[in-house]
Order: sequence, then structure tokens, then C-alpha cells
Amino acid sequence: MRVDAGRGQPKFVDGEPRIAYDETGSGESVVFLHGIGGNRSNWRDQLPVFGHRYRAVAWDARGWGDSDDYDGALDFADFSADLIRLLDALGEHSAHFVGLSMGGFILQDFYARHPDRIRSLVLADTSRGPRDDHDDAWVEDFLRLRRKPLLDGLTPAQIAPAVVKSLAGRSATPAHIATLEASIAALHKDSYLKAMDSVMRYSIPLDRSTIDVPVLVLVGAEDTLTPPEAGQRLAESIPGSRYQVIAEAGHLSNIERPEAFNQAVLDFLESIRQ
Repeated sequence: MRVDAGRGQPKFVDGEPRIAYDETGSGESVVFLHGIGGNRSNWRDQLPVFGHRYRAVAWDARGWGDSDDYDGALDFADFSADLIRLLDALGEHSAHFVGLSMGGFILQDFYARHPDRIRSLVLADTSRGPRDDHDDAWVEDFLRLRRKPLLDGLTPAQIAPAVVKSLAGRSATPAHIATLEASIAALHKDSYLKAMDSVMRYSIPLDRSTIDVPVLVLVGAEDTLTPPEAGQRLAESIPGSRYQVIAEAGHLSNIERPEAFNQAVLDFLESIRQ
């Protein structure tokens, strides 16, 4: 039985590591990828809505949520290999993809490796990548600030309030804050630490001028981690892409302004079906 994200038992892609996912609806597949502080439950305001028109799918990336942890360091390319496994498990050659923050980095890497498996891209609250938008000193300082509390013995739940403060927009409600803190608290500590190193130091091997699928770049107006100007640079690097700002939303625009987020993505998907 198909379930809504975060509200039931997931399905799994077999293999190592197992990848957990939720799905609902039928039709063309739309696959949602969470950020580095998230999991598939971050899309609980999207899957039921998109399931009315599409086959909506949300995964837990390896080392997140109900997906398995893994041995050794994270090779960023592993995410793309896992996406191929997910598409194959769904019986789909290609899909529409929506990636937020780290999910947007994964999708840019996935396009570089498997452009034929992508029908369209929504890149939300993301950028060209930390190594493309910042110098090495900024990246290393960011890593130090995010990693040190965990390396010093704190748990994800203990760092959640401080992390959420850096992510949420000025207009976030107490309910939004609680949702975001629960998401951070659910992180797998060791996998999160490994992912931070890989994600922040990775340079995506993609010439964005070669992207020839429809692309929508979305960003929250109050996003301070990947602010509107970063989204604008990303959009300008992709010929023919669309760029849209969501008012009164921070870095997790799909959680803070779900109605506006959903409408923007649905309008985009409907426009490219015509």
C-alpha cells in the first residue's frame, strides 16, 4: 500500500545500502530529494498534493531517515548511483526531479552523469555548489562550525535549535521551527558528519550551459544560506531556466510556505506538459 511521506512504513530499494522511499499517486513520476538536514518526511506537505496528478516519490538518501548507513567515506557520486537504483526499482527510465539544498547539488551531479534519466529539474534553495559560490576558507569555516559541536559530543537533537536558527526565515512560525528541529534531531550523526565533508568540498562536474531539460530555480526570499542572489546565479548559468522567489520563506521554503511552493512547482510541471 502506498503511503504519504512520514506517515507510514516506507518501501525499500534493495541492495547496499537499502534506500527507503514513500510514494503516492500515479502518472508521470516526480521524485523529491531532501536537504542535508532533512529526510523524506520533509515532503509531507508535497506528496499528497502532487499525488493527485503524478506519481510522487520522496527518498531518504543513504545515511538518512530509514535508509541504511554505510561503511567508509561518502563518495558524492554514490547519490547518483542510488538514484539510478531508485528509478529502476520504480520501473521508470526517467522522471521529473525536485531537489532542495543538498538535493539540488545531487541533481546537478546526476544530470552530469545521466542526463537521459531526467525529464525536468526543480532546483530549490540551492546553488551551483559551495565550491563554486565560495572560497576554500568559507567552506572550511562552515564545516568547522557545523561539525565541532557533534565532534565534541553533542547529539543532533542538541544542536537542532542553533542549526534551525540559521535556516529558518524571519516569517517561520513556531510550528515550522518545531518541524525543522525534529528533522535535525533525526539525523544519523556519523553519516551526517561524513556527508558534510563530501557535500561541502565537492565540485559538481557539470557544464550548466549544456542542460537542455526544463529547469525551475526556486528560492525563499528570506533564505540566508543559499540566498536569492545565489539562486539567480544558478538560474543565469542554465539557458532557458525559470527563476522564482517565494515570499516570506527561508531555506526550507517547501516547509515554511508549502502552498506557494506547491503551486510554483505544479504550474511549472503543467506548463512543460503542454
